Amino acid sequence: MNFKNSILTLALMVFSALAFAQEKASPARTAEGTAAGSKITIKYSSPAVKGRTIWGDLVPLGQVWRAGADEATTFTTSKDITVEGQKLPAGTYSFFIIPGESQSTLIFNKVAKQWGAYNYDAKEDQLRVNVPSQQTSTMEERLVYEVKPDSFEIRWEYGKAAAKIGS
Repeated sequence: MNFKNSILTLALMVFSALAFAQEKASPARTAEGTAAGSKITIKYSSPAVKGRTIWGDLVPLGQVWRAGADEATTFTTSKDITVEGQKLPAGTYSFFIIPGESQSTLIFNKVAKQWGAYNYDAKEDQLRVNVPSQQTSTMEERLVYEVKPDSFEIRWEYGKAAAKIGS
């Protein structure tokens, strides 16, 4: 290896290390758990509040939101389940939310691979359910999903929504 190639290789290594060290603005996250006998996996990008007002500002109320950042959030269930008493067949869905002040609509869409909500088509919805929009006293800096034995929830900033899961 000559001197030029050595310098080029060293420069590429330093550049790669710097690029790898930078944290992605909305890192990929996965929430997993078992609910109603089904393995539930929620894959999403987790944006941060960063001092912004989220609900009603960054995320407008009454409009379809991708329920995360970057690619649409996906919701996978290994078995048929019910969400808020309505049937959701086993499979992988893109997951969207229409946030509201007192009630939010959770949407399970059959087109699992989407970028954001730009090509969202309501005709492809498998299921829509309404759940109460809740306020919490605990600040959640990063968007987080949690799968519980009988439900799943989404929390961000001071907002929270949860949906019951059954078999």
